[in-house]
Amino acid sequence: MLGNVLWIVWGSGLVCFVFWCLAGTLAALTVVGLPFAVAAFRIAGFSVLPFGRRLVVVEATGGQRIAGTAIASFLWIVLAGWWLALLHLLWGVFHFLTLVGIPFGLAHFKLASICLSPLGKRNVAVGIAPAPDQA
Repeated sequence: MLGNVLWIVWGSGLVCFVFWCLAGTLAALTVVGLPFAVAAFRIAGFSVLPFGRRLVVVEATGGQRIAGTAIASFLWIVLAGWWLALLHLLWGVFHFLTLVGIPFGLAHFKLASICLSPLGKRNVAVGIAPAPDQA
């Protein structure tokens, strides 16, 4: 809980939330972008409270992945994922330079990796999430 509160205040949690919501809103403007909008809003919720939670692939939680997700993920990377990943990488490096912000930097790097493949992920609590080698 304390990590999430500090993340919102000092770790740029609100900024991440706003950028992910902006990406989701822009994606929702087109019919083709609706799956991306859903994924972006899901990740926006994760980006504001990342500690104690993990994004895992749908198959690891018993769900089924939608056909064509790989092609859609490629489109996401080209159209929006790269600038969101860049934002998280820059913020992560900034937090690492402060030394005290290293946990926040790690959270930004985790979010940067999610930027490259947001479709087919679920936000689950760490205690419920499968082991990282399964996700």
